[in-house]
Amino acid sequence: MASIGENGLASLFPAGSPRLPDFRNLGTWLRVLLAVNAMALVAVLVRARGWAGVPAEFAQLAAVVEPATLCGLLLLGAMRSRLVAMSTAMAAAVVVVIAALAGMVFAALLMPLNPIQSQPWWHAGFWAALAAGILLAWFDLAARAHAPAVTEARLMALTARIRPHFLFNSLNAVLGVMRADPRRAEQALEELAELFRVLMQDNRELVPLSAEIALARQYLDLERLRLGDRLQVRWEIATCPPDALVPPLMLQPLIENAVYHGIEPLAGAGEVTIVLSRRQERVLIDIANPVLEAGQGGHQAGNRMALANIRERLLLFFDLEASLATDLADGRYRVRIELPYRRGASS
Repeated sequence: MASIGENGLASLFPAGSPRLPDFRNLGTWLRVLLAVNAMALVAVLVRARGWAGVPAEFAQLAAVVEPATLCGLLLLGAMRSRLVAMSTAMAAAVVVVIAALAGMVFAALLMPLNPIQSQPWWHAGFWAALAAGILLAWFDLAARAHAPAVTEARLMALTARIRPHFLFNSLNAVLGVMRADPRRAEQALEELAELFRVLMQDNRELVPLSAEIALARQYLDLERLRLGDRLQVRWEIATCPPDALVPPLMLQPLIENAVYHGIEPLAGAGEVTIVLSRRQERVLIDIANPVLEAGQGGHQAGNRMALANIRERLLLFFDLEASLATDLADGRYRVRIELPYRRGASS
């Protein structure tokens, strides 16, 4: 099972593998490109004789540096599984060699077209290898600064902040039917106990989307005790990959928000739509609920704790590869989540 130690800015290196960044992660690419361009700018400033020629010289150098960097990242991304299987020293050496080769190849191809560059093409290999070594050291320091224990503790704290709201709403649902239907209330308490058994598990690991769907259905069953036919839910999960790995406790807080802000204020029935689908190697989650117009009453806008919570956990698990967006249109509030399709161990 993938854990938070395998993804994201806070924990850049898989446990037990070489301390290398995930070269398939867009966040890694962004940081490498920014760092390489910053190094190129420093090199231009060091040898510049005046400010007037700095922009042109930096553009000329970037025309060599950026294609070489992108080519190296593509190769390293394709080799990620092999890098993980190597020893730390061997994997780091492969990264440095690939960076040097990419630098030399593009220097040999492009520097003859560059009137500013006068150094031999093999110098580019040395500087590319040096830059790769510096970046590997920086990623290592970043991983140590955001140690897995710190990240996991932060994730546990974020998860714990959801539970009081869930407990409060669920207990209210049970109390609402205790006198009218004691048998159903007893069954609901058993369901609630099962839910909290899941909630009290270790939530540092990604979980199958199918487990999140089951948890959300249990929550909705409890909410129907209070709201009855007022709560209508439409699931669209025909193209949903059940083995996709997602952060734990992701669906339930969003659906709780949809019920609290969208269904409870209504005088009549309202529908929550939950659409889960796959688009190539991406998983799409779309949750929508009705919203009352201004002046019609209803709950005050919340502090968006659940949304901020889930955004932060998406960042911890997936870095920049996941996104969460909201919009309000045609009387419906919609939350859209997009994240990479990572399969469970059984797939």
